[in-house]
Amino acid sequence: MSKDKRTEITDALKEAMKAKDAGRLGTLRLINAAIKDRDIALRAEGGEVGDAEILAILGKMVKQRQESAKAYEEGGRLELAAQEQSEIKVINDFLPAQLNAAETEAAVDAAIAETGAESIRDMGKVMGVLKGKYTGQLDFGAVGPMVKARLA
Repeated sequence: MSKDKRTEITDALKEAMKAKDAGRLGTLRLINAAIKDRDIALRAEGGEVGDAEILAILGKMVKQRQESAKAYEEGGRLELAAQEQSEIKVINDFLPAQLNAAETEAAVDAAIAETGAESIRDMGKVMGVLKGKYTGQLDFGAVGPMVKARLA
């Protein structure tokens, strides 16, 4: 039986504590805090954060760090950029492998076929299917234009 993401992250946190790996521990605590924030927000609605939601949180964290690292590099703050990159590596440990270009195209084609999308108006349906199946595996910023081009 595979572990859920929350358990996987908690176990990694304990291992980092035992190994006294301060860098990894800090990043894992940030991940846990983001998940708990989302838990609190959903608790009011009576929901709970599941694996798909955790993958979305992790994907967002990676994107934020990529943007920060780029800004730091442009500003000549290479030590801060390196810190962001090391956090990205830790977060990526909990994300599924990214789909390559061919797999991405196949996923987009399958989602279009599944929804019966025929025009740009159906783009939301296609993106919804993709987000449901491939959260954490696709860069939706790059996939959006691809879906749009196929439906145009």
